[in-house]
Amino acid sequence: MTKNNDGNVEHLADDDTSSIGYTIRQVATMFHMPPSTLRYYEDADLLTNVERDLAGQRVYRECHINRLRTICCFKHAGMSIGELQRFFAYESDEPGHIDEIMDLLNERHEALDEQRRALEEAHAHLLRKLHYYGDIQKAVRANRPLPEWGEYRNAVFRERPVSSSGE
Repeated sequence: MTKNNDGNVEHLADDDTSSIGYTIRQVATMFHMPPSTLRYYEDADLLTNVERDLAGQRVYRECHINRLRTICCFKHAGMSIGELQRFFAYESDEPGHIDEIMDLLNERHEALDEQRRALEEAHAHLLRKLHYYGDIQKAVRANRPLPEWGEYRNAVFRERPVSSSGE
């Protein structure tokens, strides 16, 4: 194995065809994570069959890149390491575990819907507060009476108010 001009590891397979691999630093950079996270994913059996070059350095292949994309997607969706481990174990025998796969994904979908609803409520409340305090700011500057929160409590705003502070 040697490194090419891009810094990628080239491995000559038994059939003399070249396949490109990636160093731990390249993959860590690609996914904006520390190398220790990649080692952790290996220890947790989320990344498997990672080869080593003659110097003992890890060599990641496209299959690892694809697996990492899935891991990152599911992590962003809130899956725990245990859920990821179960998912990949189930995935190794999809027909035999299709019900478990669907249950796991449906549970995560429901949890995401719940989080989305909570974020939408928080966003709506934040918009009400922005409008309320923005109107207080305008009233103070114009020497007018201050608005009452009750007028905003159940109001629905679709956009942020235009800032009057010069931003």
